[in-house]
Amino acid sequence: MELLKYIFLGILQGITEPLPISSSGHIYLFKAMFNTVVFDDLNLEIVLNFASFIAIFLIFRKEIIKLIKGCFNYIKTKGDKNKSDFSYFMKVIVGTIPVGILGILIKKPLESILARNVFLVGFGFLITGLFLLLVINCNGKKKDKDITFKDAIIIGLFQAIAVVPGISRSGMTLVGCLLNGLDRKSSLKYTFMLYFPVSIASMLLGVGDLSASAISIKLLFFYAIGMIAAGILTYVSYKWLNKLVENGKLWRFSIYLFAIAMFTIMFFM
Repeated sequence: MELLKYIFLGILQGITEPLPISSSGHIYLFKAMFNTVVFDDLNLEIVLNFASFIAIFLIFRKEIIKLIKGCFNYIKTKGDKNKSDFSYFMKVIVGTIPVGILGILIKKPLESILARNVFLVGFGFLITGLFLLLVINCNGKKKDKDITFKDAIIIGLFQAIAVVPGISRSGMTLVGCLLNGLDRKSSLKYTFMLYFPVSIASMLLGVGDLSASAISIKLLFFYAIGMIAAGILTYVSYKWLNKLVENGKLWRFSIYLFAIAMFTIMFFM
């Protein structure tokens, strides 16, 4: 029975991390509903997030390696050949700044408020669903090379809103990209390029809070099973998201978000 909890959490993390339905909102929801200590295991939270990170990294490994090589080559040569890679990298950094600032300022107070008022997470789900409806017909003409620093700041602000559990990071970032005229393929790529620095920063901050207590072989086994489940489901979920974005079907997530928003608000109020 205990193992099933870890498998369930791995599945929950894997499904919700890439999809525009808020992984943090779902964690808050299930914590409040089941009140199990497994949800409060920070070590588990970090290893499951790491599993999702690895899965998404594997999907984007070619783009990331090309981007890093291009940046180093541009810094060394200052030639035009790698200028676009360097420029894109800088726009990823700029797009990450707003969520970093807002996260530092309000993340802890927000967590304290939401711990006492879980129904507020439902409004986060509702906001995400409404914003996804805004971009039903959006499919601009801008490609990776056309993203400006102004676009990066605006998209970064959309991402920053998602520090509120229930508001999806990937969902709001996609909305920001599409409203700024990016095409769907470029929007999805930029959304997950912004994911990497945010995820790395979150994991590094979390490492400082890791429990120093001894971890049994049994618990390590549970962690490993949870990681495998999270990694596989993250990979599968992203592939599904990719198809839905390409076909302009993001609105389907709105239906789910409205349903879970109503449930959350009514159940916890």
